[in-house]
Amino acid sequence: MKLILLITSILLITLVPQQQPKQPIKVYLIGDSTISIKDTKAYPETGWGMPFVHFFDSSVTVDNRAKNGRSTHTFIEEGLWQPVADNLQAGDYVFIQFGHNDEVETKKSYTTQDQYRANLTRFVQESRKQQAIPVLLTPVARRQFDEAGKIVSTHETYAAIVREVAKSQNVPLIDLDRQSQQLLQRLGVEGSKHLYLQLAPGEHPNYPDGKDDNTHFNEYGARLMAQLVLAGIKENKLPLADKVVKK
Repeated sequence: MKLILLITSILLITLVPQQQPKQPIKVYLIGDSTISIKDTKAYPETGWGMPFVHFFDSSVTVDNRAKNGRSTHTFIEEGLWQPVADNLQAGDYVFIQFGHNDEVETKKSYTTQDQYRANLTRFVQESRKQQAIPVLLTPVARRQFDEAGKIVSTHETYAAIVREVAKSQNVPLIDLDRQSQQLLQRLGVEGSKHLYLQLAPGEHPNYPDGKDDNTHFNEYGARLMAQLVLAGIKENKLPLADKVVKK
């Protein structure tokens, strides 16, 4: 009898499909303040990379390396890119979104169009050298409307370069500029304020004089932008889409 039970147990173990351990994946985010993790003193300002970390199952780790005020060239020159490149493993992802600081000629972070193109290409090629998967994102939209209530594109030239590089390098593209513009247009001039760091004097202790910021997001806005990125992951049919557990 004991022998029969033993044989039965062995057969059950053999026949029942064994659950395979989830392959760990790391997703690096590189970019500027629209993505980055904020200090408590900056709250409720929130980068879209902050809610993004919570949308995946336990096999995915999101490593947010984005920094306030960085452009493609300052991210490289300050030594922020090299540690990412050195630690990439096969199957990792690198989400690349710059432009806000590259395009402003009065900033020290200014990057010429040719430099911007070259830097994006470098991120892509060095990621692929490590068998990682680069994903290019156009810079997320600023909140700016004309007098007729139509959204105004503020990244037209630099967003176009991202699209060019994505095409020439055959890289997945998430057109966050266009998608976020469409979202802002749907919400309208007043409704879109609820996504950004818009605070009246005395409304929040971190901003006693108030804040009128049409570039950086509050928690709600950051979550909506992160959801646009998730939609782009699915649209590009990236394997990472299978790891999404929360929308």
